[in-house]
Amino acid sequence: METIISKLSVPVNQHLYLKDPLSSELGMKILTGSIASISELGFEKFTFKKLATEIETTEASIYRYFESKQKLLYYLINWYWSCISVRILMETKNISDPSIRLEKCIHILTSLPNPENEFILQNEVALKTLVINESSKVFLTKSVDDENKNGVFSEYKKVVAFVSDIILEINPSYPFPNMLVSSMMEGSNQQRFFALHLPRLTNEQAGKEVVESFYSDLIFKVIKHD
Repeated sequence: METIISKLSVPVNQHLYLKDPLSSELGMKILTGSIASISELGFEKFTFKKLATEIETTEASIYRYFESKQKLLYYLINWYWSCISVRILMETKNISDPSIRLEKCIHILTSLPNPENEFILQNEVALKTLVINESSKVFLTKSVDDENKNGVFSEYKKVVAFVSDIILEINPSYPFPNMLVSSMMEGSNQQRFFALHLPRLTNEQAGKEVVESFYSDLIFKVIKHD
């Protein structure tokens, strides 16, 4: 099983774990194993018992790190958005033109990462796939308000705010930057899900990166039209 290796230290909300999984070999196995297992089984059929069998440990050992599989899913998706936040800051910090910075952000947020040169984690592609398939399950829950109060969505909101500020640099009078950015972030994941499972809901074309092209075209037309 491929090991997750962080190229940079990325913040993850401490509310989401009982013991930091990045602090031990077992914790790392829990993360890599859960990404693989959730991708294979789906979150509904994923259990700590199945994960324990896969990584050759005990359920009790996993519960020392995470109190529930929902917390583990929150952790994985929080970790992904922390990585994206780091990537955006790194890749835009020396770009003065806000339009070019916005293009870079759209690329990072809507494309699949290139494992050769566009990743913070070695298996960021697998983590991105998990986000595409499962991220709605961290928002559409009864506990979303409590999790929000605990700062679980802070990295996600940080990304929205960062890109929204760039839009306002380009067009200070545009009234809906947060709505536009969050719609792009969620919509691009939905389009990739539709392409795999409900292709008549999208315009996927073999060999073409239509998701990134669509959102780049949409966003620049919207903010410049205003």
